Amino acid sequence: MEHTAHSPDRTSVGRGLTVLGLASLSYALAQTSIAPALPDIAASLHSSTENVTWAFTGYLVSAAVLTPVMGRLGDMFGKRRLLVIALTLFAAGGAMAALADSVGLVVAGRVVMGAGGGILPLCFGIIRDTFPDERRAGALGLMSAIVGVGGGIGLLMGGLLVDHTSYRWIFWTGTLLALLSAVAVHTLLPRSANHTPGRVDLWGTVLLTVGITTPLLAISQANEWGWSSGRTLGLIAAGLVVLVLLILVERRTADPLIDMGVLGRGPVLMTNLASLLVGFGQFGVFLLVPQLIQTPKATGYGFGGDATLAGLVMLPGSLTMLAAGPLSGLLSTRFGGRTPLALGSLITGTGLLLLSTHHGSTHAVLGFTTLAFTGIGLSFAAMPNLIVDAVEPTRTGEATGVNILVRAVGASLGTQVIAGVLAGNSGATGPQPASHAYTVSFAIAAAGALVAAAVALFIPRPRKRHRIPGREKETGPPSHAEDTPATPRPAPGRESRSPSPAD
Repeated sequence: MEHTAHSPDRTSVGRGLTVLGLASLSYALAQTSIAPALPDIAASLHSSTENVTWAFTGYLVSAAVLTPVMGRLGDMFGKRRLLVIALTLFAAGGAMAALADSVGLVVAGRVVMGAGGGILPLCFGIIRDTFPDERRAGALGLMSAIVGVGGGIGLLMGGLLVDHTSYRWIFWTGTLLALLSAVAVHTLLPRSANHTPGRVDLWGTVLLTVGITTPLLAISQANEWGWSSGRTLGLIAAGLVVLVLLILVERRTADPLIDMGVLGRGPVLMTNLASLLVGFGQFGVFLLVPQLIQTPKATGYGFGGDATLAGLVMLPGSLTMLAAGPLSGLLSTRFGGRTPLALGSLITGTGLLLLSTHHGSTHAVLGFTTLAFTGIGLSFAAMPNLIVDAVEPTRTGEATGVNILVRAVGASLGTQVIAGVLAGNSGATGPQPASHAYTVSFAIAAAGALVAAAVALFIPRPRKRHRIPGREKETGPPSHAEDTPATPRPAPGRESRSPSPAD
């Protein structure tokens, strides 16, 4: 493993964790805090809730595309530099949404905020570059735990702000946190040591944008258009065709946005498959529990709570993720990353199964939600460790960015499938879903998590030395400065650099 010129001491590691944790929290809060505010935004801006949901969808699509792009650019031009840029764009988008006087401007601001999708892979890459081996697994686990905790706190924060102030403070809070993080990253973190010289792959970026955007847009609108409608199936098919074309183009590109040789390695491929399934299952908690808590008591099964109560019910589970993340890091160090990934997915699936059969009391929902969150914390923390162990330092941002993208696609699929189940099972007393719809939805989410546990058991251990088809391993000596000009890598088949020492 290669580090910067000076090995970091305990103080610098703690400072780095604090700075990166603050940056990750900014991103995590934005994922969920807007959910309780959608009806309030619609009322304040004289629009429909359906139109306002594009603020959620636009952010999801933007982040999905920009996550691997920002990760790859960080590998090329310096992770610290790109992290500052991502945080600055995130803050600018938040301010735009906070000041917006129309739904269109809110959506535009959320699209700009999607640059925050690059925050996580860049943080993971900085940890890989600058932290000592014995602290790396725990640090990666803690970053993943913070994202989970932030998701739960975001729901509570959004509920409190909507119930007691204004939805605009949701955006201002994210903006202030991002600006503070950007200043801290620039002043307190060392420059990135590992670069991958190359050119920006514009064709790969365009193909990735189209290939990811069209299916996600179709999935997000499937309940309105119909899952079997021509628009839904046509956009999904078109996106898949473009993604196949992306693979073919990237294999022939000298400096690809996404190195298919890296993604095709056993540990990376199987971890991404498990991540897709974990993402599918995780939103069984994030989507179903708040809606269940806020369902009127007149339905016979709802709790009649507000957004604040929904956040409070999920808060204990979110906090358990702070302990689950470092624990996952310890398990990864001792047994390998597939152990906490399989164990976490199994625990999540168990919690969701119990919720499917026992969601009639507040205590049951609270307990089983906490159990599911504990498993999510173990799983989330294991994924970056598995990816980081399987790729070179110069590919960390790219590979972890794709992993986060895959997990987001799984979450989008899970959200829309569950939303379809709820919409298709309205109760006899009104538009609210029947109690049976929650039973089925929790069970579907549990199935995703349990299949992920089985997939995790087949993740092979990474080899010590990594070779990308067509060229030697690309782990070279640390660069002298983040501003060193990039020089193109040779195209596959041409003269390549001499292999560097094993990491």
